[in-house]
Formats: sequence, structure tokens, C-alpha cells
Amino acid sequence: MKNQKYWLVASIALLLMTISRAALAHSETGVAGGLVSGLLHPVLGLDHLVAMVAVGLWGAVLRQPAIWLLPVAFPVVMALGALLGMIGIEIPGVEIGIAVSAIALGALVLFKLRLPIAAAAAIVSVFAVFHGHAHGTEIPSAINPLAYGVGFVTATGLLHLAGILVGTLMRWPAGQRAVQACGLAVLMVGSFTLALQLGVVS
Repeated sequence: MKNQKYWLVASIALLLMTISRAALAHSETGVAGGLVSGLLHPVLGLDHLVAMVAVGLWGAVLRQPAIWLLPVAFPVVMALGALLGMIGIEIPGVEIGIAVSAIALGALVLFKLRLPIAAAAAIVSVFAVFHGHAHGTEIPSAINPLAYGVGFVTATGLLHLAGILVGTLMRWPAGQRAVQACGLAVLMVGSFTLALQLGVVS
């Protein structure tokens, strides 16, 4: 339990340091600006952030090998989605897809749904395309695309890791309820974002 608390605190501290350093240098261009922008992009959009944490949470719910497979599959497919966005290939309803991903992943965590590993990987891969496309189409013209890609994949990995570490609480009954509460929070953020996208709320 003590080691788990240590790793949870350490990962959160690392993520906060990444965000704070990136915020200070967000106006840079070139390679530095690309890396900074890439690191910032996943953590500044709340719907992006919670969905990526939820991937790690759901992996922890599913246990081995999903706990590592899902957080690997997501960034790989996300990078492919980003490439589509960079070269101008359009995907309809990207922002709605991102909101739906948060709703679906949050529900999967909330209800502790255990699907076959192939189905789980397929679900996160489909959602990863939407997240990646959004990253790719929003890349600023003044920055280095490769550095930007490294940045957003790294930030995504850290968010997955945070989800995995929180998900280790599944070993205890009280921890399971805490993880489910996180799933509910993700679902609520996704629902609110979808409502905004559809114009239900303003």
C-alpha cells in the first residue's frame, strides 16, 4: 500500500511538473515549441484528459494483459489518427467522438465491465482515432510536427499511467468504489461535453 501511494504521488507530481514547465514555454516555436504544444494539448482539454485516464483505469479493471495492452494500443492508433489530421483527411464528428469516448470509457469503468481483450483493444483504438485526429488538425504551423507528436504521445502515456496507478486500488473493496467513482466522473465530463457539442447546453 505504501509503495502504491508513492508511485501515485510521484506520477501526479511528474505530470504537474510537465504541465507547469510547458505552460511557461508555450509561446516557443520550432522543436521546443512543438514538444511543449504536444505535451500541453492532451491535458488542456478536459474531455481528452479524462478519456485518456479512463483508458488506464479500464485496463486496471480488466487486469493482465489489458492493463498494459490498452495503454500501448491507444497512443499507437492515436498517432495514426494524428497523421490523418495533419495531411488533411477529414473525419466527421471528431469532437462528438471524443465526448462519446469519455462517456463510454467512463461507463465501462463505472460498471467494471470485462470484455474480451480483442474487443477492448478495438474499442480504445476506435476512440484513439478521434483523439489523434484532433491533435493532428490543431497543430500550430510554427512548430515542429515530429516534436509535437512526441509531446502528445508522451503526455497521453503519462495520463494512461495515472489511470493505471489509480486503478491498482481495485484490489480493495473501498478502492473499487473509488475507481468506480472516477469512472462516473469521466462519464459526467463526457456527457457535459457532448451536451455542449450538440447545443443542449451553452
